[in-house]
Amino acid sequence: MRVFCFFMLLLGLFAKAHAKDNVVNIYNWSSYISSDILKEFTKETGIKVNYATYDSNETLYAKLKANPHTGYDVIVPSTYFVDRMRQQGMLRPLDKSRLSNFKNLNPTLLNKSYDPGNHYSIPYFWTLTAIAVNSKIHSPQQLKNWADFWNPHYRNQLLLLDDVHEVFSMALMVLGYSANDTDPEHIRKAYLKLKQLMPNVRLFNNDGVKSLFIDEDLSIGMAWNGDIYQAAQENPALRFLYPKEGFVISIDSMAIPKDALHVNNAYVFINFILRPDIAKKLSLATGYPTPNLAAYRLMPKAILNNAMIYPDAKTLQRGVVQTDVGSAETVYQHYWELLKIGA
Repeated sequence: MRVFCFFMLLLGLFAKAHAKDNVVNIYNWSSYISSDILKEFTKETGIKVNYATYDSNETLYAKLKANPHTGYDVIVPSTYFVDRMRQQGMLRPLDKSRLSNFKNLNPTLLNKSYDPGNHYSIPYFWTLTAIAVNSKIHSPQQLKNWADFWNPHYRNQLLLLDDVHEVFSMALMVLGYSANDTDPEHIRKAYLKLKQLMPNVRLFNNDGVKSLFIDEDLSIGMAWNGDIYQAAQENPALRFLYPKEGFVISIDSMAIPKDALHVNNAYVFINFILRPDIAKKLSLATGYPTPNLAAYRLMPKAILNNAMIYPDAKTLQRGVVQTDVGSAETVYQHYWELLKIGA
């Protein structure tokens, strides 16, 4: 009897330990998944999802840099942060033999300079940054360029993303420079241009963009396409306009931090997201374009013809993929701090 009780005790302890380990800790952008998909994952796999969100690449990077042992198993950095984090040894090399659904991805979005061969990252979404406007309040015909934001008519009305590279890329393109410029003098000129814009800026924000436009607390500004697509479901007056100077394209990718605790579960989660039916649900729920070619082929025509999600090829030619600016990052951060404090 004693032996039996001891065996049952060991069995109970093992079950508790297994339950504790049978989780996956996800750190992702807000508004980037639906609770239904997370529930479906847990129902199918038995793996519990702990899901936390961040509002910028800088927040993600700073948290993992300060403490690599945060316990996150899957993160979703953007192009230039994938590049930075892989070069700094912060990401775990991927074993793609464990990702049977990798074949579903669009080849045109793979093997990019920020991660040649996709040894560290798997595309999750690709996003577009452009002009959001409420057509009941402002005429979309008057907003064909980023430069239109400097019109005194929009004093204290603009929303800008709380993201140094999104904001500076806009000013750089207005000045005729590359969105990924690394010339300190060009970055300084962009800062001076942005200083002129500040009287028109009401708010810097990333997380609350959708609700701000739904509630019409703001009616014009810079935004990501998925946020405005989601907001337009409740406020049909919203429009998303691609400026003539160009706009930023970013690929946000799943990656496994070097010190992830539940690596096996991380692979299970990533492979689940790469399933065509799941990738389709994910895109439909968020309004962001899918990098999953198999899922793309399952999309309703109304979505594929919606320029807010999938602009035509001619428009996409004006898009510029974000890249890591290397040592120029310190220059950007210097002028970003000056801009935010009004110096």
